[in-house]
Amino acid sequence: MHTNTRKIIKVMDQLAPQHLKEEWDNVGLMVGYPNKMIENLMVTLEVTEAVIDEAIEKNVDMIISHHPLIYKPVKKIIENDPIGHMLLRLIKNDINLFVAHTNLDTAYEGTSKRVCDLLELRNVDYIIKDFSNLHYKVQVFVPRENTDEVMEAMTNAGAGFYGNYDACGFKSEGIGQFRPNEFSNPTIGTQGELTFVEEVKLEVLVSKEHLPQVITAMINKHPYETPAYDILKLENKFDEQGTGMYGYLQKPMTLRELTETVKQTLNSKMIRFIGNPDRKIYKVGVITGAGADFMADVKAVADVLITGDMKYHEAQAALQMDLGVIDAGHFETEQIYVEKLGELLQQAFEEKSYDVNVIISEVDINPFNTL
Repeated sequence: MHTNTRKIIKVMDQLAPQHLKEEWDNVGLMVGYPNKMIENLMVTLEVTEAVIDEAIEKNVDMIISHHPLIYKPVKKIIENDPIGHMLLRLIKNDINLFVAHTNLDTAYEGTSKRVCDLLELRNVDYIIKDFSNLHYKVQVFVPRENTDEVMEAMTNAGAGFYGNYDACGFKSEGIGQFRPNEFSNPTIGTQGELTFVEEVKLEVLVSKEHLPQVITAMINKHPYETPAYDILKLENKFDEQGTGMYGYLQKPMTLRELTETVKQTLNSKMIRFIGNPDRKIYKVGVITGAGADFMADVKAVADVLITGDMKYHEAQAALQMDLGVIDAGHFETEQIYVEKLGELLQQAFEEKSYDVNVIISEVDINPFNTL
């Protein structure tokens, strides 16, 4: 079955919900048309001129990138600006661009979890649980014969997701009553007469991000001129996720041994570590990309932090707080996830019978060389 961009975005939003992004971040569809049909999809860590060359050569219709091409508001798109030039090439060659950045880092099956899995860490959990998706319960009263179509419209719009399940809801039957006034245009009943209808109360769970479209879908499909519905804000904590992950090694090893293991696992050309090389490591914290800002949080749950982009003064601070750090590189800690994302997308497409070819970018975009 041919698939458009909206359906692919829906799959991505299940893997990495956009509400998990940091406030400063820019994610989602950045270039292109939501209804564009997609046959060839490329997954990459970052969009560069070389990646665009590869996409054009392979007839790619859409790119999913981890790093945003646009961080700040764009005031002009011109050829002699590096970002502008790439945007123009994407537009000219009709290539959509979608980005999942810090929301993909935060997602449970995201970048940090991938490193934990490769290191075979046990009892993995978040270092900081600082994201909890606000949810509502939507209740609506529907004539019995219209129940299924209204429920389907709501779930298709994003209602009914609970953990690893979708299309969740509850139905209870009863008798509804109303009296249409002289200004009404009732689907059922007569002006001025009290009307009784066999109705079903539908109850569904809806996240904050999906609430507007769910309500719109429900109203559009509901047969009544004025549907009766309630929106209840819930205090339950759903989808608790956060920054970084930590877990236990299968067996303790020294900081030096762990550094060697990380180097081999992530295929790092160069790797640095901070701390006593003979220190025994039991618990490992992982924050892919740049995680130095969270060293105090890691110290509370782990013996060592695996991350990238460590600066000199941050390294000194790690020594002072007696936290081991393995700087495996920003590129290395995140590039390892690109192939995994491709596998997750291909699996989701096959389950939904979407005819989309997933391509993993083969371009080496690491800007650093080593001697």
